[in-house]
Amino acid sequence: MTVVTELDLPELDPADPGLSGWRWHVEANGLLDSGNWLAQGPLSLVVLDREAGEFFLRSKSAEFPGQLIADLFGVKDGPLREQIDANIINRRGDDHRRLRSLVNPALTPRAANGWRPAMREILESLWVELETDQFDFVSRFSRPYPSQTIARVMGAPASDAQRLHDWSEWIQRQFDPIALSDPEMVQTMQAKVAEFYEWVDPLIEKRRDLPADDLITTLIRTEEEGERLSDQELRNLVLNILVGGVDTTQSQLSHAVRLLAGKPDQWQALREDPDEMVARAVSEVLRFEPITAFTARQLTEEVEYRDVSFPAGTLLLVCSFTGNRDPEAFEDPQEFNILTERDRTRPLTFGAGIHYCVGANLARAELEEGLRFLAEHVEKIELNGLTELQAVSGIYGIDRMDVRIRT
Repeated sequence: MTVVTELDLPELDPADPGLSGWRWHVEANGLLDSGNWLAQGPLSLVVLDREAGEFFLRSKSAEFPGQLIADLFGVKDGPLREQIDANIINRRGDDHRRLRSLVNPALTPRAANGWRPAMREILESLWVELETDQFDFVSRFSRPYPSQTIARVMGAPASDAQRLHDWSEWIQRQFDPIALSDPEMVQTMQAKVAEFYEWVDPLIEKRRDLPADDLITTLIRTEEEGERLSDQELRNLVLNILVGGVDTTQSQLSHAVRLLAGKPDQWQALREDPDEMVARAVSEVLRFEPITAFTARQLTEEVEYRDVSFPAGTLLLVCSFTGNRDPEAFEDPQEFNILTERDRTRPLTFGAGIHYCVGANLARAELEEGLRFLAEHVEKIELNGLTELQAVSGIYGIDRMDVRIRT
């Protein structure tokens, strides 16, 4: 049995701020072509293939190392640390199972589909405000859309959407080592968590007295075997859903339009048969350009896999980008093509196992409605100059993307 530290592995630094766009594709695809299923990073191993990725994501001997990461970067107190300790992804065993059983009913496919009319209303309002055929798609469309949607889902005033986006964008950086290594950014994250708590606590109290048709009311009412959510659990579950459902959806929709703008034949197919092609297009975008390129796990005990021994405490990053390009799971995996009818193999973009993204159904619904609306209203879309891609260390988003459309 070989100990993993004895292996000669290629190197990959997921926290390299220059790792984005074409360079990211070249380096990640090069690792795939090398035939290695592991790479060595500065602080962790990087799991490259799909089968191994699923194994470690589903393993009962692995847990999400959010608290370890916080410790490594000196986040040991304050509102940010309180949120990290309470985050459902950092809860374990029976505690985690209880929270998932209570929150899952509020985020089923049926529940997510119930918000589609609201999504369409928001998209229509953004379209009416556009009044131009050349614009930055991020600032005018993909950024306000999910924040306004999550405000509606939470039962918050539409005027709070920008604040929700700001909180999501900052608090999400708790998973980004580049941000965590900057003391000023950490201090801002601390302040943003405190601001969110101050905002959401009165809203929870109000919904206990005046229920409404929104997510917070649903979570308050949810019950299983006599168990209910406490106010502290509610505030943090709402925060988890916010953090996981705004910046992520914004980024994935931006990448979808970026990719489809370069494939006019695929855009035309989407326009001609949206009922058939929209869901397929969303699945293909999630597979080809995942905005969560890495998902972390730490082993709680020694694990043996593929005749390799991984000691307890080993930190792993499962790479969804390379896992989603597994030729054993996907036909022509290096090609972005919504016309290819792929099998039902699920990409690793939302993770796997007990920590599979709790908001995945809502995210899919938002992406599907966004692409359907654009396909109905835009005959042609093309990139028009500046496209600013972010690094893959956190949420792999786009800061700006200038487009030109023909309606």
